[in-house]
Amino acid sequence: MKAARWIAAGVALASVGAAAVYAQYRQTEQPDFAVVRADEDFELRDYPSLVVAEVSHSGSRERASGASFRRLAAYIFAQDRPEGGEAIAMTSPVLQDETQPGEWRMRFVMPSKYTLATLPPAPADITLTEVPARRMAAVRFAGYGGARDLALMEARLRDWLATQGLMPAGEAEYAFYDAPMVPGPLRRNEVLIPVAAQ
Repeated sequence: MKAARWIAAGVALASVGAAAVYAQYRQTEQPDFAVVRADEDFELRDYPSLVVAEVSHSGSRERASGASFRRLAAYIFAQDRPEGGEAIAMTSPVLQDETQPGEWRMRFVMPSKYTLATLPPAPADITLTEVPARRMAAVRFAGYGGARDLALMEARLRDWLATQGLMPAGEAEYAFYDAPMVPGPLRRNEVLIPVAAQ
């Protein structure tokens, strides 16, 4: 009887978590993309150009993640803009890649209503830029997106690219879709690799 109560409580908690995640996805803008090919957890996607705010920090990925996230959040929420002003809505995913050994770049994709000309000016250490349209291979997975999971999923994605006859055109990027309070099994993470045009 006790076990049945625990199971019922677990199911109820999972349902609440799933509802929260669904609500988050409905309310948070995500970049549009066209699916060119889909194969279970793998997709080949065409992304349009994206306007991003980016910042880099050195050290471990985890340490750089925290510092970069706080820095970009201060910009979009108008906490450290020279002129203050209106907050910019948070979007998902948050993108991260290693630009050189030990140097991690984080990007917040700006809401689609903004252009480089209409975004509020950023502090000197934050770069506002446009990422050109590109074709990306992606693999989606749940969990907390630790180093081991990211390495495993990147290896799986590279294997998939090889089976599809597709050539990588750059290094891997990591995409994290969820707020820190979302339970691991309900999280959405992706490894993305740019693909050469065919």
